[in-house]
Amino acid sequence: MTTAQPLGIQLYSVRDDIGPADLDRTLARLAGFGFTHAEPYDILGDTERLGAALRDAGLSAATAHASVLRHDVADILDAAQALGIGCVITPYVDPGSIADRAGVERLADALNAAAQTAAARGIRIGYHNHDFEFAQRIDGVPVYDVLTGLLDPTVVLEVDVYWAGVGGADVFELLPRLGDRVRHLHVVHEREPGNDRPVLGVDTAGRMDEVLALTAAHVELPVVEVVAHHSDVWPLVERNAAYFLAGGAA
Repeated sequence: MTTAQPLGIQLYSVRDDIGPADLDRTLARLAGFGFTHAEPYDILGDTERLGAALRDAGLSAATAHASVLRHDVADILDAAQALGIGCVITPYVDPGSIADRAGVERLADALNAAAQTAAARGIRIGYHNHDFEFAQRIDGVPVYDVLTGLLDPTVVLEVDVYWAGVGGADVFELLPRLGDRVRHLHVVHEREPGNDRPVLGVDTAGRMDEVLALTAAHVELPVVEVVAHHSDVWPLVERNAAYFLAGGAA
């Protein structure tokens, strides 16, 4: 199955099925669902093996999650270059590390410095949010707003729509305000029953078509992330793929 529009899958969604014995089969199964891209969360463990498996499955990896705070930036860029990855995204920071402005400034400085280094190699650096960047505030301002105000415009934003809403954001206000700084999205149409957090902001459930339409002009790649802890994730992954490949149609 192919689609004119790219659709990614965060490999953390199928983290229990990407061990050495399962990687080829799992990536082939994802490609069979219609995904065109995979977003790895470990590009340093066995870069060569991962690259071969992606090629064999016919999947591209335009983005990857790898923290510039936890790993050597040169090592990350070497792996990204070997895999043809054009954007490396820091996926998570300790919420306590950005509880005050000094902590946010340290994070912004690290991302900005990494972006400058990466640019010389034709690679971009990005940041992926969870809920706490919106729930935590500094002088009444969400940490996410403080951070994005300090980031160099070359640092790419990958907005996780679900987590932003959980943290208190109105995604339909946030995305237009950030504009073309948002180059990637994490999206999910159907989550595991009972695995939802209370949404403090605007709930995007059932509104993925609006989200995609709102960002169509500048988002390069929507990436599906389905996290299941208590059930078989594969039916959820397949139904999410079908939904987004159909253009968000219900």
